[in-house]
Amino acid sequence: MEGEAQASPPIPDPRPPIMYRLAPVLNVLCVVVMIFSVSLLFPLGWSLGIADGIAVVYLEAIAVCVLLGAVGWVSTRQYQRELTPRDGFLLVALVWTVIPAFATLPFMLHLKSLSFTDAYFEAVSGLTTTGATVLVGLDKLPGSLNIWRGLLVWLGGMGVVVLAVAILPLLGVGGSQIYKAETPGPMKDAKLTPRIAETAKGLWLVYFAITVACLLSLKVGGMPTWTDAFVHTFSIMGLGGFSSHDDSFGFFQSAKLDWIAVVFMLIACFNFALHFLAFKKRSLRPHWHDPEARAFIVVIVASCLVLSGYLVLAGTYPDFWTALRYGTFNVLSIASTTGLVTTDYSQWPIFVPICMIFLSCFATCAGSTGGGIKMIRALLLLKQAKRELIRIIHPQAVVPVKLQGQVIENNVIFAVLAFMLMYGGTIIGMTLLMTATGLDVITAITAVIACMNNMGPGLNQVGPATTYAVLSDFQTWICTAAMLLGRLELFTLIVIFTPAFWRK
Repeated sequence: MEGEAQASPPIPDPRPPIMYRLAPVLNVLCVVVMIFSVSLLFPLGWSLGIADGIAVVYLEAIAVCVLLGAVGWVSTRQYQRELTPRDGFLLVALVWTVIPAFATLPFMLHLKSLSFTDAYFEAVSGLTTTGATVLVGLDKLPGSLNIWRGLLVWLGGMGVVVLAVAILPLLGVGGSQIYKAETPGPMKDAKLTPRIAETAKGLWLVYFAITVACLLSLKVGGMPTWTDAFVHTFSIMGLGGFSSHDDSFGFFQSAKLDWIAVVFMLIACFNFALHFLAFKKRSLRPHWHDPEARAFIVVIVASCLVLSGYLVLAGTYPDFWTALRYGTFNVLSIASTTGLVTTDYSQWPIFVPICMIFLSCFATCAGSTGGGIKMIRALLLLKQAKRELIRIIHPQAVVPVKLQGQVIENNVIFAVLAFMLMYGGTIIGMTLLMTATGLDVITAITAVIACMNNMGPGLNQVGPATTYAVLSDFQTWICTAAMLLGRLELFTLIVIFTPAFWRK
């Protein structure tokens, strides 16, 4: 209108748009890097305690983390703002790809001949709880370096749980997201705590308490040193197969230790939200009433019994109880994506290791430290297949997919189908890349599946009696990418490479 004062044009923001988009995320990332440096104090203290002579390595690594983190934080401080869900995707992807680079520092500073490719692979393998290794001569490594390897698995395991239970649900992805807001499930009807920080704190306490129980059980059960006890406790709780010995868990040749490890591997395979609720209610009812937990127990128990029986029939072991001991440990270890072994199972009849690798694709529960597609997705796929069979017979019938008595929305089913398509396509694509480099097909496909499922050992050249050191740098990077994709539920990492993600 005439005479009305015109509003002054907005002052353009002099900061580059890309910096406004990235800098707040980088600011938080730098804080995470500085916090991560605290974890190096544990192997530093261990090194000083056992006098293995490499304490300076951890001091230098801490200095690098703190210095680079502080410089980055100061440089991006002016861009601090509230992060959006889209920023969350970028932050999660950056944390899981950048932190391993800092985790390589103790390896690179002590093992001068180790390339960055192999050091990064080792760090990613630990933090993603895969447990695949490129190192040989583990028995001769300084004790604190083996402790660092194990600690990476333990930290990664808890990171996985918090990621799956507290972070990814906010972003709309992750194993536990198949439980929508209106569908009762381990995270929805229980409402663990009202805030992410409190939820994460509760999960950490449960995780820590079970870790202490596992540590004491292994030491009392006959672990010769505290270094061995800590390393294998970290690996069992994180379901990652790092060991302080080249012979893995088979080094101890102890039936008692085998069964202790079996118990705690089983515990680590459950959704840690269920453990939280069980502690809170002083009851195991949350586990029994959860359909995913029941399915997991049935599949694991049946698989261990059947495959152990097959080993007896095949003449691999002279009696059922010996077969049950070795069969249960190794079947559960691979199915749970732990990766610790007590024998070279590649020498068993091929039917058994193939079944074990197949189980690793789906056996563990969402919200656990395990890998693969998770049991809950497998259950939904089976229910969807059953619905389609019924609709073929009765085309007009309305057949909802139900879980725990509640109807699962079609968009959830579609999301699971899309995930499975991406999962299968990624395995096929990476296997073709591996075979294109001249790798035999058994090594190629089992290496990719083992890394995608965060399982560790495969077959042939990457079997339980060997390491991933036989791979070329290009093949190693393919496996590294597979570990990250598998751990971040595929979409979380892939989405940041889409043009739509970077549009306003």
